[in-house]
Amino acid sequence: MTQNADCHVSYPDTLIHSILKAAKRIAIVGASDNPARPSYFVFKYLLERGYDVIPVNPGRVGTDLLGKPFVGSIHDIVGPIDMVEIFRNSEAALPLVEEALMLDPLPKVIWMQLGVRHDEAAALAEARGITVIMNRCPKIEYGRISGEISWQGVNSRILSAKRPALAAKGFQKLTIDRR
Repeated sequence: MTQNADCHVSYPDTLIHSILKAAKRIAIVGASDNPARPSYFVFKYLLERGYDVIPVNPGRVGTDLLGKPFVGSIHDIVGPIDMVEIFRNSEAALPLVEEALMLDPLPKVIWMQLGVRHDEAAALAEARGITVIMNRCPKIEYGRISGEISWQGVNSRILSAKRPALAAKGFQKLTIDRR
């Protein structure tokens, strides 16, 4: 889905839902093994929701994040990637998108984390048929779309009579059916 820069202010819930439902392998560029960092929370959250999440951080190669080995670059990932999530600053977005555009096959989605926006990078990716999301967090969007956030008392603007599933660790959570 190609959008122009003006469309990167808000995204239809149907688009976010379709991305989160279809994605299976997500490369998180800028992942950290520091539990105090937001990228750690997002990585852990997506991993617990059944995604195959790959931590990308050249400074951490040789170590792992929650059992997943760090890779130095998205080019070091074997096999296709559905989504590249950029957890770096806006200045880093363009070279990372250019790197993603050299993958074969191309990722279906480039997702830029909260606070990350780069219109030129988005235009390059969209010109190649890649969907781009900017200034959004997949953890927050997953929780909002699934209704998990509203279950915790936050207004997600989504009404549902769906009952949360009891997770193995004894708490309830809602999910997006990704089958």
